[in-house]
Amino acid sequence: MILHLHLVRHGQTYFNRYNRLQGWSNSPLTEAGLADAVTAGEKLKGIDFAAAYCSDTTRAQMTAERILDINEAAGHARPTLVADMHFREQCYGYYEGQDMAMAWYAAGAPHGAKTYNEIVSKFGLAATRDFLKEADPFHDAESDEEYWTRVEGAFALIAANPALKGGDDVLQISHGNTLLSLAHRFGGDDLDLSERPANGSVTVLDFDTDKPFAEAITITAYNR
Repeated sequence: MILHLHLVRHGQTYFNRYNRLQGWSNSPLTEAGLADAVTAGEKLKGIDFAAAYCSDTTRAQMTAERILDINEAAGHARPTLVADMHFREQCYGYYEGQDMAMAWYAAGAPHGAKTYNEIVSKFGLAATRDFLKEADPFHDAESDEEYWTRVEGAFALIAANPALKGGDDVLQISHGNTLLSLAHRFGGDDLDLSERPANGSVTVLDFDTDKPFAEAITITAYNR
């Protein structure tokens, strides 16, 4: 069964504005973030969603409700929003709420890489997670394996929804690093991965629920 997943990055938060790692922490949407949600809702108001999912964070839930408000006003039935921890952003552990540049320096410097992009360039995206967990004095940050196990659980929740049928459209409110990670793993060479997806942007995936997760996703639109 192929499902069409419309992944929206939540609206801008105060941590986004202050360039701080957010992860599992909650930070309210800014006025610009609320506008991001409305912009995404306008982009998607012509789509009849069979289901809607988001992480159990305030920023994701507020973004989802704004989008569903607009969708419902356009004449579509409103699906029940499912909020679940499996849809959360990467957990940054000790570095949650810290300045991004400082956190990635702490993770990469012991390996000769001083920035996030330098870690990715030299060691690959998986290393950003593993290096941060290594640098975390409590080791609470998610490793690459821990991260993908949880994300795979999110897709399993969608696949297990008995109300969905092939060809259905599904709304999923996502997070910047998760979208970037999906693009690195499942995207082609034509995707520009130099910047993380914008707040309120839409990425579309075809999700084949009958295939193993490693083969189940095709990106059909990115950071739109």
